[in-house]
Amino acid sequence: MLGKLVSCLVAVGTLAVIAAPIAMAEGDRYSKQKVVYHINYDGGEDGKAYKGALGNIQNHINAVGKDNIDVKVVLHGDGVNLLRVAKDNLQLQGTVSNLKLQNVAFAVCNNTLKGRKIDKDNDLFEVFDEDIVPSGVAELSYLQGQGYTYIKP
Repeated sequence: MLGKLVSCLVAVGTLAVIAAPIAMAEGDRYSKQKVVYHINYDGGEDGKAYKGALGNIQNHINAVGKDNIDVKVVLHGDGVNLLRVAKDNLQLQGTVSNLKLQNVAFAVCNNTLKGRKIDKDNDLFEVFDEDIVPSGVAELSYLQGQGYTYIKP
């Protein structure tokens, strides 16, 4: 009798192990996430590096689900050029707009704007007063203190 019980328990355990990866494949792998993407580099020819970074963000959203992720993108230094290039690049405009529709927030460093004499209204794509933060690096530290995971694509 004990032998049959053990065999039954082993069979049930085996089924649970086999079923676990199936459940994970159906979207149970990731819980809610808070993430800050840090962009402070040159985008290269035609903004290629910027397009790659934004693609990483979209892939992250797709993997976790837009309702399970809070994404901030902090732009400072050369990273602010992402929105400068987007001013005239329709592909970048579409990507930035699409990410914003998925509640991705872009935080632009005021120190960079002042230091480089960049006018948010005339030089950058869709930057509003609420998008400006005093300091990009301080914002990164602040967000990490709020539990955001740091990613540099």
